[in-house]
Amino acid sequence: MGTLVKRASVQNMPLGNRSRRQDILQSFRIFYSLAQRAARGLPTNDFATIRHDRLHLKRRDALELPPRILHLRRTIDGALPRVRIEDLLMQVDAWCDFTRVFRRPDERAARIPNFYTTLLAALIAHGTNLGIATMAQSVEGITADMLQDMSQGCLREDILNAANTILVNYHHRLPLSAVWGAGTVSSSDGQRFGLQASSLLGSLYPRYFGYYDQALTVYTHISDQHNVFHTQVIACSVREAIYVLDGLLNNDTILRPQEHFVDQHGFTDQLFGLCHLLGFTLMPRLNVSKQTLYKLDRTKSYGALDDVINGTIDTVLIREQWDQLVRVAASLRNRTASAHVVLRRLASSAPSDRLAKTLTTLGRALRSLYLLRYIHEENLRARMQLQVNRGEGRHQVARRLFFANQGAFQTGDYEEIT
Repeated sequence: MGTLVKRASVQNMPLGNRSRRQDILQSFRIFYSLAQRAARGLPTNDFATIRHDRLHLKRRDALELPPRILHLRRTIDGALPRVRIEDLLMQVDAWCDFTRVFRRPDERAARIPNFYTTLLAALIAHGTNLGIATMAQSVEGITADMLQDMSQGCLREDILNAANTILVNYHHRLPLSAVWGAGTVSSSDGQRFGLQASSLLGSLYPRYFGYYDQALTVYTHISDQHNVFHTQVIACSVREAIYVLDGLLNNDTILRPQEHFVDQHGFTDQLFGLCHLLGFTLMPRLNVSKQTLYKLDRTKSYGALDDVINGTIDTVLIREQWDQLVRVAASLRNRTASAHVVLRRLASSAPSDRLAKTLTTLGRALRSLYLLRYIHEENLRARMQLQVNRGEGRHQVARRLFFANQGAFQTGDYEEIT
């Protein structure tokens, strides 16, 4: 870990060493009151209970939609006019001019004929999975060579990110966007796509694709305003929690998420700790029966919760390694090291690694605090489910658009997939 964080400076840490430490200590102080409140509320809690020394759910945490909401959805869906995708792209471009960033890296290169039409055709060809050969047959005056030249010269990852930043920033400033939220809440989730070509990212995913077909994951971060501000292509075989911080830290849009929701595969104890150090509040959807509670003071009693508390947090270790924790967080904030690289190395570290052990300890304390809120506060669960549903809605849009060739990638090249 030393080679990853040695260039980071505690003084360059935007969140501040002292203020974040005081924030964590304050969280520790309220643990007792949270535990007491949760214990007192268990007899009347209609969501969770204790059975056989484990927490169990009494009902699903799904957000119930009243009939009037479903009726409103159908009404809006029926009232919206259908629009051709090329007309939609041209209209949005007239509003915010997102196509201005699509330029070749070499300004002296010959300009592609019919540049604007070719650019839109290339975006549609890749975005719908039709491919450039099929698109060339569908548009007059545009050849497959022109689309290939456009794809290689202008549809690079940095340019696509810049164009998306323009779209997100423009959408954020629209008055209607504030109806959904302020852009301070976000979530991330992975969506699996089939892969019909050999790729280093490809892996078997029998749950959805059988035992012979490969697949990959497109991991996206979406705000409470329905803006997708980060997208990353990863393998299906890795834990999604490793890539949560990549999207939050590499966010170049005007959005500034503070609360981040994930599903059950999107968190680890170490991620809990790092998110808090970096100023993010990680709020996962928990499988309550599989969670372990940790107390901060072994001498205190927490009533009925004592039956499900199986450990004690070593606060002395956190104080001892505090400066090292801040250096890791500073290296991530300053983008000295990639978040997924740091998290993967911490997760695979030896048991004797005190820094990794400390981060896990800090994460367990924060997860215990969150779990107490999760089982007691219905409003928190409702907000979590609402934001997760926004991510699921975005997945449905992606499936609808990426329809050609059975919605499976025809190439294994990372840049083309992106």
